[in-house]
Amino acid sequence: MTTPSTQPEAPFAPSTEGGDARVGDIRGRLARAFEDSAAPSEKGRAKLESQHKLYVRERIALLFDEGSFVEDGRFANSTAQGLPADGVVTGRGTVDGRPAIVVANDPTVKAGSWGARTVEKIVRATEMALREELPIFWFVDSAGARITDQVELFPGRRGAGRIFHNQVALSGKVPQICCLFGPSAAGGAYIPAFTDIVIMVDGNASMYLGSPRMAEMVVGEKVSLEEMGGARMHCSVSGCGDLLAEDDAEAIELAKLYFSYVPSNWRSERPSYLAEEPSAPLTRHTVPEKESQPFDVHEVIEGLVDDDSFFELKPLYAAELVTGFGRLGGETVGIVANNSSVKGGVLFVDSADKAARFIWLCDAFNIPLVYLADVPGFMIGSDVERAGIIRHGAKMITAVSEATVPQFSVILRKAYGAGLYAMAGPGFAPDATLALPTARIAVMGPEAAVNAVFANKINAIEDGDERARYVADRRAEYEEDVDLERLAADLVIDGVVEADALRFELLRRLRYTAGRDRGFSERRHGVPPV
Repeated sequence: MTTPSTQPEAPFAPSTEGGDARVGDIRGRLARAFEDSAAPSEKGRAKLESQHKLYVRERIALLFDEGSFVEDGRFANSTAQGLPADGVVTGRGTVDGRPAIVVANDPTVKAGSWGARTVEKIVRATEMALREELPIFWFVDSAGARITDQVELFPGRRGAGRIFHNQVALSGKVPQICCLFGPSAAGGAYIPAFTDIVIMVDGNASMYLGSPRMAEMVVGEKVSLEEMGGARMHCSVSGCGDLLAEDDAEAIELAKLYFSYVPSNWRSERPSYLAEEPSAPLTRHTVPEKESQPFDVHEVIEGLVDDDSFFELKPLYAAELVTGFGRLGGETVGIVANNSSVKGGVLFVDSADKAARFIWLCDAFNIPLVYLADVPGFMIGSDVERAGIIRHGAKMITAVSEATVPQFSVILRKAYGAGLYAMAGPGFAPDATLALPTARIAVMGPEAAVNAVFANKINAIEDGDERARYVADRRAEYEEDVDLERLAADLVIDGVVEADALRFELLRRLRYTAGRDRGFSERRHGVPPV
């Protein structure tokens, strides 16, 4: 089947002399409705320009391959005044040749708010995504529901709740990618929350259940919109946002880049690209030998993956743990890495949440995981206990346990306590546990262990020199007990490699994992500690 190379100049023919007046009237009204939804009003255009925003159709043109977009429901609510397409553009096209669906709010139509036809169009788009297992791009810029239409759009079986229901059904089935260009208010804020990635335009995007005005009225809090739900807050504090973009065009470019790493749905193969060597390959000096010396783990990641292929997620949030996609030999892998240059690489509540969600994402879309461990363990103290560090740590460990994609645990330096478990240590059936010669695996570090076991004896020794010798002897005994060669000899770890051989080792091991069994446990689903 061939498709026309060009579209007709005019969507509808003009009235013909001697023709049916009724048909001519219909054509005229449809032509006007089509034109009304083709461009913003002068007032709308001026507002977009003042906010440095693109018109909804300009956004879609940046997303899809030229000429590939097919729109649904363009005449929704066309009989109402001033509601072209009822404020949302939906349809499908191709992104770098791959079919996808888009749902895009038009902020020039009643601030992108939802009416009954808006909701119906969005529901139908999600049904199409479910039926055809197509990825869906959410271009969000909406003030929320129109209160005047609440009976028609809110409570029914095909009301707004159906959108969220379908999003949950789509989760892990197809990629859901959100660009947040403006507000996502009240119940509409859940649309980004149910997607796989949220890219927020700095200075324009916001997400909140209650506006600052409502917060002041209901709870007496005076707060700015940026403090309440701005892009930078969500990308660095709440974790609801993944990436900050400077403008609409960059947000769409980031969305397309993310899409280049993931398959089109849960059944598809990952995109494959030409392999490239790292720009700065790992050396035997990349990882400092002293575990107390912090270093930026990005150096290891960049030296491990293909040149310029690392795509980090949530870089501003819980930066003590680094997550993102890279390519090894042209194939997508997920990276989970402790970063000792931030808070010593200790795992906190937020970093455990960040890791769990990323691991679930990779597992859903058949993306192998590589863990780079340099972790003292989970944080301790009353603050984190009150915040639920045990529960959140268990969530991360649950995600590691349930993942059935190939997993490789690489011990860069220290892997102490439950930190070893959280980074897919030997007990969690990784495809391999590899260690650099700088690695240490133990319940805790030698200083902490000696103090924990021998504190009373140490304190009882009055002579300073004698006390120092006693501590040094006990430390030597402890280090001998967890010696790396002994761990390899006892088959705790599967191999020891130098950093400059790590990429080659992982590439070879990845080749043999393609046919693995993806089963974990026969049941409906677990009850994760969230």
